[in-house]
Amino acid sequence: MAHVFVYGTLKKGQPNYHQMLDCTNGKAEFLATACTTQKFPLIIASKYNIPFLLNIPGQGHYVQGEIYKVNDKMLKFLDDFESVPTMYQRTLLKLEVKEWVGSKDGEEAPKPGSIVEALVYSTTTYKPHWLSLPCYESYDSDGDHGLQYFCRECR
Repeated sequence: MAHVFVYGTLKKGQPNYHQMLDCTNGKAEFLATACTTQKFPLIIASKYNIPFLLNIPGQGHYVQGEIYKVNDKMLKFLDDFESVPTMYQRTLLKLEVKEWVGSKDGEEAPKPGSIVEALVYSTTTYKPHWLSLPCYESYDSDGDHGLQYFCRECR
């Protein structure tokens, strides 16, 4: 089992959250809300208005998201879904726990403010002009940015 941090369309209430619930993709258990311990640019880019976490530590904002425990099947699905390694790359990241609600496999659950590690899908393969796009702390497809996300089925 792996811990994965999601910050975009896979979060609760977002357009691709159903993928996390679909047992044919594998198993995913919501564990916690968290934020990155380093600032990163979270931008919305491409003609489909996809949220991207640019792998540029120290720029942007402390990014808010959710931690899930996923099995190998779900991790493989997420790798395919996130087009690893061409669009996104999977890396290990330190996160600050905001609220832990999931199980910790017999261990005491991390308290708010605790630092944990999880895999994140970020990218080093972006267009240069993306660096000039607005950065966000938290992604919401219905946010005041006015950029409608186009799901894969609509492309």
